[in-house]
Parts: sequence; C-alpha cells; structure tokens
Amino acid sequence: MLSAKLQSLSIEQLYYEKYELGDFELQNHVILPGAWIAYKTFGSPDAPAILYPSWYSGTIADNEWLIGEDKALNPQKFYIIIPALFGNGESISPSNSTISPFPNITVYDNVRAQHQLLTQKLGIRHLRCVTGWSMGAAQSFQWATQYPDFVDICVPFCGSARTSIHNQVFLEGVKSALLAAKGLSSAGSTFGRLEQGSSDNRTWTAEERTIGLKAFGRGYAGWDLEDFMVSFWEKWALTKDPENLLVMLHTWQAGDVSLQEPYNGDFKKAMGSIKAKTLVLPSKTDLYFPPEDSEYEVQLMAPGIGELDVYPSIWGHWAGGPPGNMADVEWLDRKLQNLLDN
Repeated sequence: MLSAKLQSLSIEQLYYEKYELGDFELQNHVILPGAWIAYKTFGSPDAPAILYPSWYSGTIADNEWLIGEDKALNPQKFYIIIPALFGNGESISPSNSTISPFPNITVYDNVRAQHQLLTQKLGIRHLRCVTGWSMGAAQSFQWATQYPDFVDICVPFCGSARTSIHNQVFLEGVKSALLAAKGLSSAGSTFGRLEQGSSDNRTWTAEERTIGLKAFGRGYAGWDLEDFMVSFWEKWALTKDPENLLVMLHTWQAGDVSLQEPYNGDFKKAMGSIKAKTLVLPSKTDLYFPPEDSEYEVQLMAPGIGELDVYPSIWGHWAGGPPGNMADVEWLDRKLQNLLDN
C-alpha cells in the first residue's frame, strides 16, 4: 500500500522531480518568479553523467525511448538526466503557473537553469555527454558554448546552433495560424507575441483552442510526410496548451549560441569556442534543419572538434524523434555508442 503522503501526490509528481529555482533572473533581466525545472534521472549518480534535454512541447517521458540497458544511453553505465524545457507544462509554464503574461525565455535561460540543477542539486561538476533532438539539439549546442569546459561530448541531432531565417519563417507561420483563432496577429519573429495595439488576452475559449491548435498542427504537417503527418500532427497539437506552445516557440525562434558573453553576436567565434568532441547529426530529408546548415556549423569548429554525419532517412525531421521506424533508432544509437565507447 502507498503511504498517505504518496497517495496525495499527483501522477506527475510521482513521475518526475522538481528543482526550485526561486526568483530566476532571465537573460533579458526579467525575473521569472517562483521558477522551477522538472527533471528525471536514470542510473547511479556515481556514474558518468549524460544530459538529455527535452524538445519542443515534448515531455520528459517523450525522451525515454532512447534510454535502456540495450541502448547507448544505458543507465547501468551512465547517470542520465532529462530536464524539461521552460514552457513544456512540467517545468514552470503558463499552464501550471499564474504568471501572465509569461516572459520570453531563451535557450540560454534553459541551459543556465539546467547548470544550476546539475551543480547545486545533483552535485555534478562535469558531463560526459550532452545530446538531444530538435530543441534538445539547440540546448546541446548551447551547453557546448555556454559552458565549454563542462562537457566532453556533444551530439545534437536534427537541430541547430542558430535558428535560420528559413526556420524562423516556418515558425512564424504556425505561430500566426495559432493566434489567428483569437483574431490576433504576431508581432514577428522574436519581436513579441502580438502586434502593437492588440489586446493581449491570454485566456483561450474551447473553440479558440480547437481551431487554433488544429491550424497549428496542420502547419507542421505541411513540412513533413503527407497523410500520416496530417493526422499525427493535428492529434499531437490538440493535446497541447496554446500559451505553452507560444513560450517555447519564442525560445526556438530566438535560438543563437552567439547571443551571449563573450561572443556578442559573433557566431563564428561562438562555434570556434566549442571544446567538446561534437558529432552533428542532421537528417537528409529534414526541412527544418537541412544538412547544409549543419555542415556550416561543423566548418566553424576548431580542427578535430566537429564531425558531420547525415541520417539516411526518409522521415524528415522526425528521424531523430520518438521512433517512427527502427532503422533510424538503430542508426542513432550506433553513433552514440561509438562516441561513448571511445
């Protein structure tokens, strides 16, 4: 029988832990009051540590497909930590707090919170590896530039160190589709949620949520495979909170590892600062993060630091996500295994 204390806990509280950050100052100097980061660990804290951040709208559970005793991310060998993005509904978000309007969050903010979790709560002073898919890849790049001496190996897959204009335009399209359900217009990529003079009403009716989230999901589907992705992405979108999606969307659009000290916007300098052995894994058919962008990122790294390998996949961006086919899973796992074994 569960104790009375455990019985009073929600399923979410039983599933993952929360680290209280307090009043957390963001990169833009705005205070995120009463902030927390959600996380889950696997394995022994005495083992080498691997950080595996979550992706856009993904929950902690959505990352677990790549962890197992038969996988490279083996909890018998490594101490694996999955932190959740601000805005994902597990870490502090519009949906689980009373903060309105919710401030703009950057990848830098997420990584600084994760660093605080690792060093102050978990007692970790060094990472064997940081890896992640999509926005998890953006956080991996951010770790390698924000804390270059903290990480041995960096494996970003299907993501980027800087969100391209091409990708920002796509995101602006799905953002606008979502806001249109409320009769609102976006202020533009990274320039704010709404056009100046618009009513900043953060409360969504059931009808607005359904219409907006369906449009949002279909916008995503247009960038991937046809019928399957239409049905998949729409179903996916309807499970999400619109305000959470908007918070994380800004984080994605604003992604750029050079927008921090000491790089001050110099992308070449930021990429050249990476010390971790870095394996960049784009998908051949990914329209969000094409291999050409990854090739450029690797070219900017110091000699012997960066390496490029391209997923031979038909699954587009989803090649690196929760498995659509086992061939992609096995390919990724082999790449991780080879690095972690050396």
